[in-house]
This record gives sequence, C-alpha cells and structure tokens, in this order.
Amino acid sequence: MPQILENQGNELTKLGLEIFSDLYQEICRNDQEIKSLDKRIGLLCQQNEACQRLAKIDVIGSLTATALVSAIGDVHAFKNGRHLAAWLGLVPRQYSSGNKQMLLGISKRGDSYIRTLLIHGARAFISLAKRRSLWLQKLIERRGKQRAYVSSPQLEVQV
Repeated sequence: MPQILENQGNELTKLGLEIFSDLYQEICRNDQEIKSLDKRIGLLCQQNEACQRLAKIDVIGSLTATALVSAIGDVHAFKNGRHLAAWLGLVPRQYSSGNKQMLLGISKRGDSYIRTLLIHGARAFISLAKRRSLWLQKLIERRGKQRAYVSSPQLEVQV
C-alpha cells in the first residue's frame, strides 16, 4: 500500500490518494491496537491457573482459554465433559423414537463464539497432524473434513 501511495505515476487523484492514505493509517492503528490487546489477553492467561491448564492443550491458545474460563466459570457445574460439550453445542442432535436412534449434525446451541474458537483450533491442529496420523487421514476420508474437525474424539477435553 505505501508503494501505491508514493507512486506519482499512478492514475489516482489527490483526493483518492488522501483517502487511501487515511485508510492505510487507520489499518496500521487498528493493527497496533489488536497486537496490544493480544498481549493483554496473553498476560491474563498467564496469571490464571485454569487458563494455563487449558492452554497446554494443542488446539487451545490464550484467546480460547480465557474465553472458556470466562464463559464456563465453575467447571464443577458440569457432570462430565459430554455435558460441557452439550452446553457448548458440540454434541449431535438426536432424533430418536422407540429403538431407533438417529444422530444428526451438531446442535449449534450454546455459545457460538467459543464453539467457533474450538473448531478453528481443531482445524489448525488437524491440518498439521493429519500428515502424521493414519487414523486422522482415514477419519477425514470417511467423514469429510468438516465433520472430522468437530467429531474427532482425540481432541475432546476432560473436565
């Protein structure tokens, strides 16, 4: 962008150059503010014991750890990890009658922000780990990428 703004041979008007210059400066300010907030979140994560334990998991960084701790509060309110996953909306919806059970897609109820953070973390982890894991490669072939991101049992966290 600076190269475009400094290039006198371009076909932009003075007003256009001023507008693009202002927008570029605003982007730079926003980028600095985001970096500053990321540092604050990192420090907050280092000061909280629950965040530190969560951050040890490969798919969870400081942003996800702090979001989980702030949303969940007391983890002992949940009977087990499956109840927590249901609260987040990461378990399959059921359509059951009689002896037939049909599991549908994830319920998507609960906190969509935390669910999104966890799925993005799983997506990043699987993209790196699938080269080393035959099990993950077969899961992706059998279920597809999107379902593998959500339903991978090795990525589940015990409460």
